[in-house]
Amino acid sequence: MDWKQLEEIMSRLEQKAKFDHEAAISYLSKIIGRTFEETLFSFNRFKAAGINLFKVVYHLGRCSMEEARNDASREIFFSSTLRERIGHHVYGELWADHIKSIMVEHGLIQRPLHVVSANLHSFVNTIYGTQSLEFKTFKDLEKTAEKISLETTGPLAGKIRTYAKKHGLIDIPDVSGTNISVQIIDTAKMDQKRVGPGVPLQKYDEDNAPVLLVMDYAFGEQAYECLDELLKPFDNEKKTFPLQVQSVSIMGKAGILKGKKGDIMIPSSHIFEGTADNYPFRNELRIQDFQGFGLGVCAGPMITVLGTSLQNRNVLKYFMESSWKTIGLEMEGAHYQKAIQSASRIRHSIRRNVKLLYAYYASDNPLETGSTLASGGLGKEGIRPTYLITLKILEKIFKA
Repeated sequence: MDWKQLEEIMSRLEQKAKFDHEAAISYLSKIIGRTFEETLFSFNRFKAAGINLFKVVYHLGRCSMEEARNDASREIFFSSTLRERIGHHVYGELWADHIKSIMVEHGLIQRPLHVVSANLHSFVNTIYGTQSLEFKTFKDLEKTAEKISLETTGPLAGKIRTYAKKHGLIDIPDVSGTNISVQIIDTAKMDQKRVGPGVPLQKYDEDNAPVLLVMDYAFGEQAYECLDELLKPFDNEKKTFPLQVQSVSIMGKAGILKGKKGDIMIPSSHIFEGTADNYPFRNELRIQDFQGFGLGVCAGPMITVLGTSLQNRNVLKYFMESSWKTIGLEMEGAHYQKAIQSASRIRHSIRRNVKLLYAYYASDNPLETGSTLASGGLGKEGIRPTYLITLKILEKIFKA
């Protein structure tokens, strides 16, 4: 219906006839999945540049429908100007420099650093929940995480965050445009020597106390851009500070090919979809780390896909059944590996033997009817694998 209305608007534009502009913006907002205000704002921005947004959306949609009807494909080329801007990592550089400037401000830039890509709740809840609520076992942690997930901003979450702010947690909201917020956790500010149930915190001199940098999820090329910039030495015009990166941990959610929702995948390498580019690495996490918790666990190569909308059953079955023997698909692993390997083995900006810890929990099985992304998220079932991976990463970091 909305598309029919857009076609009518296009006809009136060609005839230079009048039409209800507000109603037209309303139809357009439904087609592109944005609010009326956002669509109106975008329309005016395009108009200022001499571009009619109605025409842009209409012709893009018409081309897509014609390609679907004719089973045609389209090859897209980026201009040299755009490629140059992307290559310069404008937003990633702003993001990384802002983080590192705050680390300098707090005297953390030369401390042992553990970089983690994950959500922005499980590490705070695990570390500071263990300290403030005195978790004794993983089951204690899991039960509390379930309560917090139901409360969202309830008393438990508030109590943990209040305690955390007093004991080393620094929140760094994004100001660069990447939409990737960061948490810095300074272990020197902790008054209790444990960071998880059964995970003691060793005694360190303040100058050598580890620092955790937890960054929110990044996907695709953005993961490479941000981590590549983050791992570079920081030059604040007075002094150059190489980062003392001890480990990089990636916790993510992925589609599983040999299991079910909620299971855990331990990658041994990442393969770029559409290429034979591959990144084998030594993963400090092992299958046995996750056994005995009632979850399925598998290990092997994983494929880094271009996007969930581009999943193709035949391609996925090929990667699963051929000699690649992939166990799952995700969107950031190879991008992170590209940044880590260039920093550790080519640029030598971080230590060559940096420890790598990768684990994913299965958000869906794209080959199984009823278990695809369209069937909904994990909900409560995602709590156990999320917090179990969090705990095992902390064990590997602090028991080393």
